[in-house]
Amino acid sequence: KTLSVPYWFIQMAINVNLEEVDIYGFDYDYTLALYSDSLNEMIYNKARQFLIEHYKYPQGIKKYNYIPNFAARGLHYDIQKGLLMKIDAFHYIQMGTVYRGLKPVPDEEVMRLYGGSNHVPLHQVSGFYGKGPKMKQFMDIFSIPEMTLLAAANDYFISSDIEYDPVHLYKDVSDAIGMVHIKGYMYKWIMQDLEKYILRGDETYAVLHRLASNGKKLFLITNSPFSFVDKGMKYMVGKDWRDFFDVVIVQADKPHFFNDCMKPFRRLDSNGDLQWDKIMNLDKGQIYKQGNLVDFLKLTGWRGSKVFYFGDHLYSDLADLMLRHGWRTGAIVPELEVETKVVNTEQYARSLTWLQALTGLLERMQMYRDPESKKVLQDWLKEREELRAITKNLFNPQFGSIFRTCHNPTYFSRRLCRFSDLYMASISCLLNYDLSYTFYPRRTPLQHEAPLWMDQLCTGCMKTPFLEDMAHIR
Repeated sequence: KTLSVPYWFIQMAINVNLEEVDIYGFDYDYTLALYSDSLNEMIYNKARQFLIEHYKYPQGIKKYNYIPNFAARGLHYDIQKGLLMKIDAFHYIQMGTVYRGLKPVPDEEVMRLYGGSNHVPLHQVSGFYGKGPKMKQFMDIFSIPEMTLLAAANDYFISSDIEYDPVHLYKDVSDAIGMVHIKGYMYKWIMQDLEKYILRGDETYAVLHRLASNGKKLFLITNSPFSFVDKGMKYMVGKDWRDFFDVVIVQADKPHFFNDCMKPFRRLDSNGDLQWDKIMNLDKGQIYKQGNLVDFLKLTGWRGSKVFYFGDHLYSDLADLMLRHGWRTGAIVPELEVETKVVNTEQYARSLTWLQALTGLLERMQMYRDPESKKVLQDWLKEREELRAITKNLFNPQFGSIFRTCHNPTYFSRRLCRFSDLYMASISCLLNYDLSYTFYPRRTPLQHEAPLWMDQLCTGCMKTPFLEDMAHIR
């Protein structure tokens, strides 16, 4: 069985040969188990309830219902200014994507707030793991309801003309979201209605069965508790799901599992009770809790590029494994399925083609100083901005694509390229490739390697009907 979007995307400058991979590792949430959008609404509603009942926020916040398509993954949040925004790979804010509450902030105000520029200095951008004193980057899918609640709470105080401290608001919302997870509400909802929340479990079974049947070793490292994972895996894979895995580790406390060597492994018995015997081996059929990567490597001997680990969080799941240990890493990006469908629409293709051609024409027209040429130049600049808005709105009206700004990759996209060898919509993409398949990196031209690229594009574009009236420019 295949996905409607069956492709992987090469990230590194070296080949990725699946024939060399002997061990496949997986995170659980949003990797082995994909969840429906209704889960985000449940998280939002419960956190909103915590804000009102536990933190004594005004009852008026109740009127703000969850907005499914408001936020997008990878956005930055300025904690001190209370602004949600999209930043590109070079630390520039994409104008038109800055929101205070649920309302966009005018470009002129953004420039004023950031010292006359839309550039955010390096020391203010979030740190290595997406957190900093002034900026927070939201990198996982679970952060969608948190961003939406932040926007809603900010909007309530602003529209009600109530003074508030954005820093305290951020902390309270973060704590309220955290309480949903700490108190186990999310686990409870999913376990009570697996069919409603878990998507495409049959594809998870197909992937695991195929890998195991071909002699690959499999392991699971997740922050979720065993009872939750066990019920979900039985639903997706069957009651004997543990037979597929050589090592199962729960409540791993990633990313600390990957960068801290303090916590020892503990074994859980058949009832899920913690055992205190010293762990000398990681045996198949057993369930282990906590631990650390240093001991994991010692006990398994699984090292380097023969290990391929899949996860959805670039920082918690993949960064340390790639940078420090040389594992192959695969990023699960479910949004890719929708974004790829948009990219393959005729409307997007036509808009992008004309946008590229228009940029080339602007470069040439700016050399002419007569009034008529200046008027054409201004008209084209306006049309260029309109085209940018059109292409942005095809993905998300507020923030556009999670992968790029107007012409640059996003900060999220840059991290995706840095920390993953391949990225895909789900692990079911594995079903589309032979296990000896080699992914070859694509050569993309650098700016100085293709000086005539735009000329060639424009030449090709002149043959299309909607550009024929521009031919006189050449």
